[in-house]
Amino acid sequence: MAQKNYTTIALLAALLFTLLAPARTGCAPQAAGTSGYHLEKKVKLGGAGGWDYLEVDPATHRLFISRATHVIVVDPAQGKVIGDIPDTQGVHGIALADEFSRGFTTNGRTGDSTMFDLASLKSVSVTKTDKDSDAIIYDPFSKRVFTMNGDANTATAVDAASGKAVSTFPLGGGPEFAASDAKGKIFVNLEDKSSLVKFDAKTLKIENTWPLAPCESPSGLAIDAAHEILVVGCHNKLMAFVDGNSGKVLGTVPIGQGVDANRFDPVTGYAFASCGDGTLTIAHEDSPGKFSLVEMIQTQRGARTMALDYATHVLYLVTADLGAPPAATAENPRPRPSIIPDTFTLLVYGK
Repeated sequence: MAQKNYTTIALLAALLFTLLAPARTGCAPQAAGTSGYHLEKKVKLGGAGGWDYLEVDPATHRLFISRATHVIVVDPAQGKVIGDIPDTQGVHGIALADEFSRGFTTNGRTGDSTMFDLASLKSVSVTKTDKDSDAIIYDPFSKRVFTMNGDANTATAVDAASGKAVSTFPLGGGPEFAASDAKGKIFVNLEDKSSLVKFDAKTLKIENTWPLAPCESPSGLAIDAAHEILVVGCHNKLMAFVDGNSGKVLGTVPIGQGVDANRFDPVTGYAFASCGDGTLTIAHEDSPGKFSLVEMIQTQRGARTMALDYATHVLYLVTADLGAPPAATAENPRPRPSIIPDTFTLLVYGK
């Protein structure tokens, strides 16, 4: 009887959530697709400069967004910037360690990582990492932060409590993003090698390097930690699913062009890929390691990075109005399009 009552309450809560969604967003929502995900609202944040990764604090639901030389902190409910972390030159990623009330950035231009206080947002210390410090994750098993240093082909392990570097070690190729299974293993995409590295979070010993064919130039990475399945975003327009024990590619689904982020929601079973061509692909894990394509949602050109609030299941993407790209050069054969000033926008997708 108790189980039936809980089910009834859950269904009523879901119905109430659906009925209140338009009023909650303050705008007419986009029609929901097969997954139920739809654009709830756009929030113009403005400001100058480009952007890269963004991350949600699961404790406060605040959103941390990198903006070239600083990190802005956004309250999505209020739809406004509520804080700023300055002097993070060439910032790419943000990792959050709530158990230590600390956050960390990767500063690509200076090859280091800023540790900041999550409450005050003030910088605590700066730790040297390596050249082109880019993606970053927090591993709760080892209590370490790991930075992926692209041009150096290395990773740096940083103690999350003290902010001190433990070691910088080679990965055998150019790392893109990483994922932790929270059980002692870290996985890293090597974009230039089209392969996946697995190493021990404590010993830092590389255990395996697996080819990812048919996946080419892997970028985004997420994990179904319960089943040790990796979700890999590939630049040849595939989302691949990889067994983290054997390295076997279990299957793929098609995605858009220019993937830069992947996420996996263990509650809903959805895997996501956000692409710069303005698409968000959603696949579903029908059984452990078996994924099927659900739908591809049109977002907005340039919305290539993404964060997922695992408590509310809301997705956040960012972009801006883009102009024509500058002329290609030998140094920059694939230049990015120009950014129209003061058009930087947060896109909020919910169910």
